[in-house]
Amino acid sequence: MPPIIATMLWLVLLLALLRFDPAKVRGTSLALWVPVIWLSIVGSRLPSLWLGFGSGSAARAMEEGNPLDRTIDLVLILLAVAILMSRSFQWDKFFTRNFALVAFVGFGLVSVLWSDFPFITFKRWFRDLGNYFVILVVLSDPRPLEAIRTVLRRLAYLLIPFSILLNKYYPQLSKQYDQWTGAGSFVGATTSKNMLGALCLVSGLFFFWDTATRWRERKERRTKRILLVNFAFIGMTLWLLILSNSATSRVCLVIGYLVILATYSKTFQRHPGFVKALIPACFLLYLIVAFGFDLNGLLASQLGRNATLTDRTLIWKTLLSVKTNPLVGTGYESFWLGSRLKYVWRFVGGINEAHNGYLDVYLNLGAIGLVLLGGFLIASYRRICRLMMSSSALATLSLSVWTIILFYNMTEAAFNGGLLWLMLLFGALTIPEPVRVHLAAADAFENVHVAGQFRGVPVGPTSFRK
Repeated sequence: MPPIIATMLWLVLLLALLRFDPAKVRGTSLALWVPVIWLSIVGSRLPSLWLGFGSGSAARAMEEGNPLDRTIDLVLILLAVAILMSRSFQWDKFFTRNFALVAFVGFGLVSVLWSDFPFITFKRWFRDLGNYFVILVVLSDPRPLEAIRTVLRRLAYLLIPFSILLNKYYPQLSKQYDQWTGAGSFVGATTSKNMLGALCLVSGLFFFWDTATRWRERKERRTKRILLVNFAFIGMTLWLLILSNSATSRVCLVIGYLVILATYSKTFQRHPGFVKALIPACFLLYLIVAFGFDLNGLLASQLGRNATLTDRTLIWKTLLSVKTNPLVGTGYESFWLGSRLKYVWRFVGGINEAHNGYLDVYLNLGAIGLVLLGGFLIASYRRICRLMMSSSALATLSLSVWTIILFYNMTEAAFNGGLLWLMLLFGALTIPEPVRVHLAAADAFENVHVAGQFRGVPVGPTSFRK
């Protein structure tokens, strides 16, 4: 099939899917397109890259950025703020109820004071602040659960088939070659194979969770059509994930599936505290075994990788040899700039992340940043556990994402505003109740009722208690 015909066919199918989506809920807010566009940019490429405006050296581009990207980011941030203002969002209650996240983000702003590149640091912090605004647009929607479903569906509808189109018909745009080995890899609509793996991880996890939550009503006509779409996208996502050759994303997707299945098992229904205690315990055990008995190297060899985790151990050793302030770091997103970047590229050229989220935070924000991040992860886990007690369908997705992000950041970086981090925020943030209209209560009751029937737990007014 000629590429132009394939492109036209993809566009027609995309428009038809958006128009006649069986999962579409009547009265969906147009405001949700703001987070859809934002997440699509985060999960693919910057607008300047699509339009071919990138120029100059890679190091210089990382420092200066692009005016087009900054303009689009600013417009989306202003739109998100305007939407929140129109909903009379109660910022004071939000700050007090999400103190751990506010402390972590606030420390990033304070780090501008000791950064070698204060203006660039502030610009990057402000850009990443947009992540939280667009997530709040979703969570402050009158029907937050359906809003989350809508945003994640539209994200997958836009990027998964488009990545397949690019891989098959436009390899000049979707294929990259390793600068050392010359080996080629498909990246789809993203900028790297690991980024494509992260996109597939988010898509595969969402459609599996959505299928699980609707499975009890699978005999209904509308649900049958939704499940058919879900199965089709699960198939496309798995094919792309295999093509991406991202071992971390493949392992984490399996972990996510196991967590979702566990939460719907009879064991969890009888002993809900067991699974909630098991997940942190498994991660602690993994840390002990991984660093005490070299489990990472053994696992990597089983997945077809070398014992150095594709040279990640060399990267980590090089980064730790760079002189930084161990207490406060180099400043928010400041490590990969200037002389430090050039020094690292002398040993492992072309990288702009530590391939370890915890190390990335340490390099930028030091030990204090790591402590604040840990505080947010603990607070978010407690929040998710409270959602589990209220039989919220969102809790299952959030628990799987929380588990994944712990393991994912051992070999990749996902605390810097990527899709996984944004997906975690859906279940980790506490939104002031008064911003929701009465329609939310009816919508929440319907979703909790469905989730409760699926799990076999009683559902009633007490389900909404915190």
